[in-house]
Amino acid sequence: MAYLFTSESVSEGHPDKVADQISDALLDEFLRQDSESKVAAETLVTTGLVVLSGEVKTTGYVPAQNIARKVIERIGYTKSEYMFDSGSCGVISAIHEQSEDINRGVEREDEENQGAGDQGMMFGYACKETEGYMPFPLQLSHQLLIELAAIRREGKEMTYLRPDSKSQVTMEYGDDNKPVRVHTIVISTQHDDFDEEVAMLAKIKQDVKDILVPRVKAKLSTNEQSLIDDNFILHVNPTGKFVIGGPHGDTGLTGRKIIVDTYGGKGAHGGGAFSGKDSSKVDRSAAYAARHIAKNMVAAGVAEEALVQVAYAIGVAKPVGLFINTYGTSNVDLSDGEVAEKINDIFDMRPAAIVKRFGLKNPIFEPTAAYGHVGRKPYTQKVTVKENGVDVEKEVEFFTWEKLDYVSKIKEAFNL
Repeated sequence: MAYLFTSESVSEGHPDKVADQISDALLDEFLRQDSESKVAAETLVTTGLVVLSGEVKTTGYVPAQNIARKVIERIGYTKSEYMFDSGSCGVISAIHEQSEDINRGVEREDEENQGAGDQGMMFGYACKETEGYMPFPLQLSHQLLIELAAIRREGKEMTYLRPDSKSQVTMEYGDDNKPVRVHTIVISTQHDDFDEEVAMLAKIKQDVKDILVPRVKAKLSTNEQSLIDDNFILHVNPTGKFVIGGPHGDTGLTGRKIIVDTYGGKGAHGGGAFSGKDSSKVDRSAAYAARHIAKNMVAAGVAEEALVQVAYAIGVAKPVGLFINTYGTSNVDLSDGEVAEKINDIFDMRPAAIVKRFGLKNPIFEPTAAYGHVGRKPYTQKVTVKENGVDVEKEVEFFTWEKLDYVSKIKEAFNL
């Protein structure tokens, strides 16, 4: 029997995402100053105020207030009528040193045997619904908001847009668990104030239908475009007026959008947030590594869909377990347990090995803090870092855990 499945996304101007981006911008700056920095940064944003807190071990100095203001300005909170703007909001920092009790469980003389920064389980997921091996409802939810932000920044159309917005996509699936069509799209976007509420709301809905959706659809693959027909249900600002938004409308906190950050409710989630945490925290690094495994497995043809779980004990390098679920879509004559054994032989999941494999001591995290930590395209960019007290420009890779660089190894191991 056909069924419906829904995923949501939130924009870079959503209060929780503002907090995530500030936390990751702080992390990046600590890593620029000292690549060995240990960071757990938490941010709260509300009307006219940013509160920075967390634990850090570093040799660098970071102007936390300036970093926070730059992020807020980049996002677009630059007007006093937003009741939260980069130039006038208060910024309070309560960041302090990391506990020695935690640090001694993580650092080792032999770097390869660095312990996990915490206990817990992390998940990675991949499927063949999109070219990026992501669930279609979540991918489309992200793309709608990425394009909405692009339209806002261009300033040529939909000039009433403000930074805060949310999207939601409901997908119809067939008996074979494959996407059939987009059933419902929901867009809620913050906007400028206006006198004629009914007329303006009608205009916003028409603009979403005539401007936003066509621009997004044009950037999809031919197969993905075919899933969006003219019969989907469209809800735009269904509560009506949405002038008060951002941190003035709702307090934002780091780590409150973990499903938006990952797979939109598909697969599973271990519960640990990502932003503001350096890569010694397996909440982040091992979740990226699990996604890398799942994506390479599906791309190699081991299965049409895969969920990977890895679990750790704090201070212990080797995972306590690796679990794989192919949801009955396996293309190899092995049980999921046997698949997991083979995968375990291919991938070194010790924290230090993960950090080295993906270059996670580089300042690459702020771009992950909006529109998903997974399902993104890897790219290379020059950044400035301090080495021996001197600023050096180096080229670093972003979203390295999305690379399909283990497909051949997996095919060889599974005789595919």
